[in-house]
Amino acid sequence: MKFIFTCGGTAGHINPALAVAGRLRQLMPDSEFLFIGAEGKMEMELVPREGYEIRGLKITNISRGHNLEAIKHNLETLKNVALSHHDAKVIIKDFKPDAVIGTGGYVCYPVLTAAHEMHIPTAVHESNAMPGLTTKMLADKVDKIMVGFEESCKHYHHPERVVVTGTPVRGEFCQFTKSEAKAKLGIPEDMPLVVSVWGSLGSKHMNGIIGDMIPLIDESSGFRLIHSIGNMYYDSFMQKLNERCPCYEARGVDVRRYIYDMPCVMAAADLILCRAGASTLSELSFMGKPVIIVPSPNVTDNHQEKNARVLERAGGAVVKLEGEFDAKSLCDEVCALLRDKAGMEEMSKRMKELAVPDAVDRIASIVLDLVGKKN
Repeated sequence: MKFIFTCGGTAGHINPALAVAGRLRQLMPDSEFLFIGAEGKMEMELVPREGYEIRGLKITNISRGHNLEAIKHNLETLKNVALSHHDAKVIIKDFKPDAVIGTGGYVCYPVLTAAHEMHIPTAVHESNAMPGLTTKMLADKVDKIMVGFEESCKHYHHPERVVVTGTPVRGEFCQFTKSEAKAKLGIPEDMPLVVSVWGSLGSKHMNGIIGDMIPLIDESSGFRLIHSIGNMYYDSFMQKLNERCPCYEARGVDVRRYIYDMPCVMAAADLILCRAGASTLSELSFMGKPVIIVPSPNVTDNHQEKNARVLERAGGAVVKLEGEFDAKSLCDEVCALLRDKAGMEEMSKRMKELAVPDAVDRIASIVLDLVGKKN
């Protein structure tokens, strides 16, 4: 069989596609896979790392502004949609897939629309509690809409096409025990590890908070920290950090541009500080990791806070909004949580209860069923 996956923009869109492709490759080793992403975006780097071929389309986002520049930008986007739709058809015709699966990002629209017009089975996965613009636009075109949250179903006009699958997690996330992961990272088993990660591109605001928190960390804090800066802010962050706290490594702080070995780092972690991207939250619930969530305020329909509140209501997460805390209060809360071992165990239990451990198998089954019906 042949499968095309389309995804783009953030790791939260890319990782679910990689998870499903990996499972289909396990089930059918002779199958062929092709990814389609947006030129210049991170999928063009991350997908080949996993051994898959990827083709790029010229995709630009939609500006929600009302000024002249926003209008010009959106006219350019409309032109790119038309061109990428044509280019997608060329790629699809050449590859001849049995199914086309999208997992989020603007690139999904031209690719899945083209596949629909060519009468190829299509499916889209929406991991957020609130459907994004692309998913809404595709809802009348694709054969199946797969969602991560039960409460998402009410947002679609065709309930017969909607299936609750959960959000798939890559198999690598069950590769390590905590002790194995800590040993691999060179961290003593009894030393708590806090992981700070704010999206694949990073966050200027949260980098500022963590940058102010690092000088507060010492032996009395009782934990190690791994902080992912993100490509966009790496140089400026490191310059400030080296000026303010040049001995940060001696304080047990590991600062990275991007966490490429996330399955290992997350397995080793005792507490995660992060945004509320649905893919990240699925990975955390799958692994039962207590979390302090600071939802991004710069997303459509405030969907990250809605994702985060689902975990908060279940008792697995602490949710804090930007502006509600500073570096010291965040550091104090981290220390307090790590000291409360019973509370951390309860949070871990609650997180695991939210997990859909067979999400990747559910999605693989739906895709294969679509192919079977077509044939």
